Order: sequence, then C-alpha cells, then structure tokens
Amino acid sequence: MSIVADQVRRLDARIDRVSLVPLTHAPDHDAELQATDRVAASALASPRLNELLGIVKGLSSGSVSGAHLPSPRIQRLLRQSGLTGELPSVELLEAKSQYETDVEWLLVGKATVQTYGLLMNTLLDQIIPLSDDIWYWDEVLTSYPHSFVYTVQTSPLRMWKWSKEIYGESVDRFQRLYRDEIVGQASGAEDVTSSPQDGSGADHTPKGLGSLYPQLSKHWRQFYGIVRQSVAERSIADIQRKILSRVDIGRSEARQKQKRLRRLREMTATGLGVLLDEGLNFGITEETYNDEWKGMLERSVALMDMILQAVLFLDLSVSEFEDKVFTGVEEDPELSVRVDDSHPAERPAVLARRLLGLLEKGLPTHHVAITDLAGQNGRPSRLVRYWLPAAALLVSSSTILRILINRQDDIVNWIRDFGTTAHDFWFNWVVDPVRKIIGTIRHDSSSEIAIMSRDSLKADRDSLERMVVEFAIDNPDTAVGSPSITEHEIGEIRAKVREGDVTPILRAYEKDLRRPIVGAIKGDLVRSLLIQVQKTKVDLEVAISGIDALLKSQELVFGFIGLTPGVLVSIGAFQYLRTVFGSRKGMRQGRRVRRSVRVLRKIDRILSDATTSQNNIISYRDHGLLVCEVHVLRGLAHGVLPGDVEKEFIEDLDELANLKGIQVQMKALERIRWAYAEWLGRMK
Repeated sequence: MSIVADQVRRLDARIDRVSLVPLTHAPDHDAELQATDRVAASALASPRLNELLGIVKGLSSGSVSGAHLPSPRIQRLLRQSGLTGELPSVELLEAKSQYETDVEWLLVGKATVQTYGLLMNTLLDQIIPLSDDIWYWDEVLTSYPHSFVYTVQTSPLRMWKWSKEIYGESVDRFQRLYRDEIVGQASGAEDVTSSPQDGSGADHTPKGLGSLYPQLSKHWRQFYGIVRQSVAERSIADIQRKILSRVDIGRSEARQKQKRLRRLREMTATGLGVLLDEGLNFGITEETYNDEWKGMLERSVALMDMILQAVLFLDLSVSEFEDKVFTGVEEDPELSVRVDDSHPAERPAVLARRLLGLLEKGLPTHHVAITDLAGQNGRPSRLVRYWLPAAALLVSSSTILRILINRQDDIVNWIRDFGTTAHDFWFNWVVDPVRKIIGTIRHDSSSEIAIMSRDSLKADRDSLERMVVEFAIDNPDTAVGSPSITEHEIGEIRAKVREGDVTPILRAYEKDLRRPIVGAIKGDLVRSLLIQVQKTKVDLEVAISGIDALLKSQELVFGFIGLTPGVLVSIGAFQYLRTVFGSRKGMRQGRRVRRSVRVLRKIDRILSDATTSQNNIISYRDHGLLVCEVHVLRGLAHGVLPGDVEKEFIEDLDELANLKGIQVQMKALERIRWAYAEWLGRMK
C-alpha cells in the first residue's frame, strides 16, 4: 500500500464523517426525530437518490483494492450522475429535496478525493524520474570523460540543429530577394507597357527555353552566396564557439538542462507540499456546518487547478509560486462566496463540471507539458546515447561476419573442446572424488589407499628369516660360536630376525672382510652381502608400510582435500551462471537495500537543510520532497522487510511524513535508522 492509498482512504473516511454532521447534529434533533425519519424514508425511496448512492459507493476508496480510481472511471461516474450536464431550471432546483442535495455533495466530495489522489500520484510519479535525470547530469558534469562522451553523443543533434537554422535563414533571405526581383520586374514591365510603341515589334521577341538555364544558374548562385553569408554571419555571431571548446559547450548545455530540471523538481515538490498541507484540510467538530466543508471542497478543487497551471512556470521562485497559487484560489471566480446569485442546489453541479474539466483537460495537458519539459531537459534518448557503438558495430559487422565464417571450424572445435573439458572436469574432479569418499566411509576395499601390496612385506620378511637361519646352520661356528647348532638356538635366531637383528650375518661379514678374497672364493662374503641386501629391502618395506598405514588412517581427509578444488570451481561457476541467467532476486534485494540507504540519506539532508516556520514546520517545498522520498522508501521496504516489521516501518514513515514539527520528524528518522538497521545493513 502506497502513501497515496493511505491519504485517499483517510480523506474518504473523513468525507463520510463530515457529511453526516448535519444529520447527527441537527437543531431540535429529539423533537423532530420522527418527522425526519419519515422525510428520509420517502426521499431514499426515489430512484434518483438510489442511483446517486450507487455512484457514491463506486467512488468510495473501499470499493477498489488499489490506491485510487483511474481517471476514466471517475469521469464516467461523474457523467453518470447527471451533474455535469446542463443546469436544470430554477423550478427543478427548488423541487430538489435536501437529502438529494446532501447526497450530491457527498458524491462530489468522493470524486474530489479521488481526483486529489490522482493528482498526488501524478506529481509523485513526475518527481522521481526527475531525480534520476538530475543524477545523470551530475555524472556528466563531475567527470571530464563523461562530458566528452556526452559531447560526442549529441554532436549530430547540434550539427542538425545548426544546419536547420542556416537553411531556414538562407531560404528566408532568398525568398525576400526573389520577391524583390519579381517586384522590380513587374514595375519594369509596367514602364515598358506604358511607353510609346513604334508598331514594328522587332524588340519584343518571346523568351524561349534558352533563357531558363541562365535564370536557374543565377538563382542557384544567389542561394549559394546567401548560404555562405549566413554561415559566415553565424560564425561571427557565435562567439561562444570560438572561446569555448566543444566539450565546454556540451558541459554548459548539460548544466542548463540540469538547472531547469532542478527547477522543475522544486516547483513540482512545492506543488505537492501545498496540495498535502492545504488541500482538503478540514476537520469535523460539533460546530462544523455544511458550508464549511463544502466551501473547503470548492477551494481544494480550485487549488488543484492552480497547482496544475503554476507548476509549469519555471521562472517563478518558490515564494512567487506559493503567492500565485494562493492568490489564484482566493480570486477564483467559481467559488460560491464570489457568486451571489447562484442557487445552493446548483453548487454541486458546478463543482462536478469543474472536476470533469480538470480530469479531461487539466491533467492530460499538464502531463503532456511536463513530459515535454522532462524530455527536452532530461537524459538523451537511447538512440542518442548508443548511436556511436551501434554505428561502429554496423560498420564492422561485415568484418565480424567474415571472421566468423572463415573461423567456423575453429569456433566449433573451441565449443566442442570447452564442452569436453567441462564434462571431464565434472566427472574426474567432482564425481569420482565423491565416489571415493563414499567408498571410504563404507570401508570399500577397492577405494583404500595403498602404496604397496598387502602380502609383499610378509613374503620378504619370511624370505629373510629363512636366509639367515640357513646361513646359521651352514656356519654354526660363526653364528653361535660352536660346531653345531640346536633347535633352541635356531628359534632364538628366528625371533631376533623378526625384530630386525641379523647379528650372525654381520659377524660372518666382518670375518670375511679380513680375508675378502678367500671369502669371495668360498662364497660366504657374497652370501652375507645378498642377505644384507634382503635386510635393507625389508627395512624399506617396513618404512613404506608405516607410511601406508598413516595414509589409510587419514584417507577420508585426503579424499575431502581432493574434492575441495572441484567443488569450489563448480560452486563459483554455478553462482556466476545463476547470476547471469537465473533468478536475480538476491541482487534485486541488494539493490533495494542500497537504494533504501541512499533514500534515508536524502531524507536526512532534506530535514537538515529544511526551511522552518515559527512553529518549526518545514516549508511546502521541503514537505513535498520529503513525502516523495518517503513514498520511494515505502516501495523499497516492501521487498526487504518481513511482514510484521513492515507494518511498524510504515507507522514510523507516516510519523516522519506528517507535519508535527521538525524535531519529531528528526526523532522518527533516527528511530528508523536504529530500529531497522538489521535489514537495511544486511546487504550493503
């Protein structure tokens, strides 16, 4: 629900209450109650009154879900009421009952409220785009590159305007010269006709087609000379082009347009403030009489008419605008206080015709005029802003098309390779790691990490044990220091080999090193060396098995580490694609929040720079600007705040927009900042 809807509903309810005052507070109410009931029952039974009551119901704000009725429907209901036709005779006016007149006033009041809402919404819709255009000119003026781009964008328009002026001035001069020649030729022909003739006719041969070419050539040379003279005079007269650069001229033009837009926004905001503060500004008390609220309706309609007219005068200051509006309302010739000979029953019809004229002519004319002003001084059209890149694209389109055709196979291969790469990346770096992680969680034997086979270490260790035992049996004197070896000693050697102790082999190796040639010939040295090689292999496998056990204990961690790059790249790609091609609700909400913060900043600046009266009430202009920003903020909050919080937010905004003193408004603004900072600061 917008601020216009709330205002229309409040005024509509107030019209309902104030129209009942004459009935509920009539004099001698208790004594005349029965007679009044009989008269009311007979009056309500008439078809005319039933028709008017149906139209009143159609004009009520509760009959529609929107803010206000559209203009065509209001016009149709006013025509249907019969009040906009020709005035009835005095006899018919005298025959009207008081109830019928009161219902007509109620109908006109409802139509006035709907027209009020329509005008309020029109002014609000006009101010908001003006702020965007003013911001565009700020960007152009605060950046020299933007000024240069704007100058290039609008250079064809300036050239076209300059050419039209030169052409129009040249044509005007040529037409004047041609008329002077015709007048001279006509006077010469009259002189020849009046001179005496000798009758021979030898000097009066008729002109043929041979004389047409010299005349055309002469006229063309004259026109060309006039064009050159106009260009030279325009160049001399346009001193600004010689002093300033093209970019400075563009900046000057942008500055003038921005100034006019600011002026238009200021006038529109002042009109909105006057409409809100002075339009339909009536109360209801026990002392309220008919003429008070009915006269307020007339003054409100006159006020709306004057606002529509005065907003277009951009050369007025704010005070002059206010004086013009209030003076026009006081001097309005159609007010009942200024018309003495009018019948009281005629006043609703006069007001209805004025409302119909306001809806048929006033609002459309105002809309066209404002649109023209905004179009002349607003940001250039899309054609003007993008003609340069469009022209560059059009000029290079043949080259681009030729490149695409010549590289068609390469482009197809690039697309195919891209698809293959994306497919392989997805399955090799996302799907397969996920499968391995699932297998690890389920203790799948095929997914276990293994550097060496399971039985490799056991086989090598058993082989080393056999080799050491056989060497000890063949060399007992070296292994145990006796000529024979027992089974008990063989068991001890087996146990030591399992623990990595190969002392018998090392003793034999040390002994053979004293006589290496003899040991090599006997073969014991080579045998001990080979057993030590097997021992080194077993030690290496034991170390590798430890690493293997460590990897198996952290297999799930390594699986997630291997999955992380693929998941991160996939999430980034999906997020980008969702941003580009998918729903942009999050981005839109972020833009809403950021814009809400900027609107709060504007409201703070409006209240800080506001001009106040002696009662600490802000001026009409500041009130209009404030209501406009509040209207924008209400629309933005609808998509950001939760439902229950939004209701409280609207209550605070209503307090901010109402004229209760600037101190109250500043406190309301501060409360909005801290109370709703959680939502307004979430996506900044």
